[in-house]
Amino acid sequence: MGWNLNESLRKSAEKFPNHNAITFENKHITYSDLYSQVECVASNLVQDGIRKGDRVALVLGNCPEFVIAYYGILRAGGVVVPVNPIFTKNEISYILSNSQAKAVIADSSMEATIESLKVELKQIEKQYYVGSNKAEFIWEQLIEGKSNDIEYPLMIEDDLAVILYTSGTTGKPKGAMLSHKNMASNAESVVKLVEFNEDDRILAALPMFHVFSMTVCINSPIMSGATIVIVQRFHPVEVTNTIFNEKVTLFAGVPTMYSFLYQLKDYTDEHFKSIRVCLSGGASLPVELLQRFEEKYKTTILEGFGLSETAPVTAFNPLKGIRKVGSVGIDIPGVINKVVDKYGKEVPRGEIGELIVKGPNVMIGYLGMPEATSNAIKNDWFYTGDLAEMDNDGYIFIVDRIKDMIIVNGYNVYPREVEEVIYQHPAIVEVAVIGISDKDYGEVVKAFVVSNDESISMDDILHFCQDKLAKYKLPKLVEFKKELPKNSTGKILKTALKVEQVEIN
Repeated sequence: MGWNLNESLRKSAEKFPNHNAITFENKHITYSDLYSQVECVASNLVQDGIRKGDRVALVLGNCPEFVIAYYGILRAGGVVVPVNPIFTKNEISYILSNSQAKAVIADSSMEATIESLKVELKQIEKQYYVGSNKAEFIWEQLIEGKSNDIEYPLMIEDDLAVILYTSGTTGKPKGAMLSHKNMASNAESVVKLVEFNEDDRILAALPMFHVFSMTVCINSPIMSGATIVIVQRFHPVEVTNTIFNEKVTLFAGVPTMYSFLYQLKDYTDEHFKSIRVCLSGGASLPVELLQRFEEKYKTTILEGFGLSETAPVTAFNPLKGIRKVGSVGIDIPGVINKVVDKYGKEVPRGEIGELIVKGPNVMIGYLGMPEATSNAIKNDWFYTGDLAEMDNDGYIFIVDRIKDMIIVNGYNVYPREVEEVIYQHPAIVEVAVIGISDKDYGEVVKAFVVSNDESISMDDILHFCQDKLAKYKLPKLVEFKKELPKNSTGKILKTALKVEQVEIN
């Protein structure tokens, strides 16, 4: 049996039956209720023809039904395919077709889209809508009534649990196949790392279809009997009020969330007094922002690192012990990180190379893409595509994505280094740096900035950077924007900025 996500829910339901598993808009679901609803969903899915290994797409935002459906699909032996509900019809169609989803559980607002896709995607046999009033397709059918003579398939730890579609910065999204072992081992590592316990109340503001939320805000708390406090979407004021009113003890977010929370005018450390620690991942957290946020709210942010393909966490600053600001921390329990050269040979400490990862959290591979899989996984090591350096204590510092590196006149420029400097300017709210082609230098540095001061000019920024960066690293161009393009988790999309440049040129 080994690692199994359903086992962790069953154990928590036995141990903490009357403890709240989920809190959402003044509604509470105990572990006992959660477990029985999950069993109903599983039973009805099996009766509706879902067999071991069948894919079930989950097209839901943040809500209790996401958690119930997720565990219900797994209990039935199915594979969860989470889909961002704000995706376009084409994007949803690609994922449903590529994963060969046999059933879809979606919000009722998606009904017209899913029904029209059913015409072309013949493999979809069943669909269920949350919040619909059409009798034949309602979610209520799934959570009411459970047959006692259902034979559930035997699940082993290497069985597929989730297929996560990566954001597809290069071409079509790839389906990262994650097993029960991948997901449950990573949740277990996070539990140890953060010292999750049944008294914890974690805020789920990150989108649940994203792996960071799935592991840190769903699987880890359920494994430890903690309470998941769900907000539908990230709204800075609502999130801060929820933290205060619900006495939230753990907050997990991406850097842009911390930036928006920091910018709130009328909020103080009083609103964060119940928080024992904040967790940051998804992208590099600018050091300046981390320090400003901690000073304002008198709280600690632990930064970590992860990817969809590693379920996701590989490194984190320890809760007890040394935290190094600007670092994503050290190996999490059971996982090894290494920095290597282009031949896969480990580089000396303090030198820059590619970060590679090994552990029970490394995916099975990309669905239907053997070549992409063998490029990414070599001798059990997953090649992240991130440039990093490791210090003598084993702390990892992410330098940049390999593909984001800018080469100016033969010199390497790492966008993150330039961004960190620009972030130090008091008027800067957000910044993204990319390379744009130049006939003389090959590439030059361009910065896109969002500022809270309309009087600031490009010259001000350049003057500010002048004595902080070598000449070849200085931005040649600065463009002011009202906001920067982001994906659903709030990560700044440099690809969109690059496309913009190509179109302009």
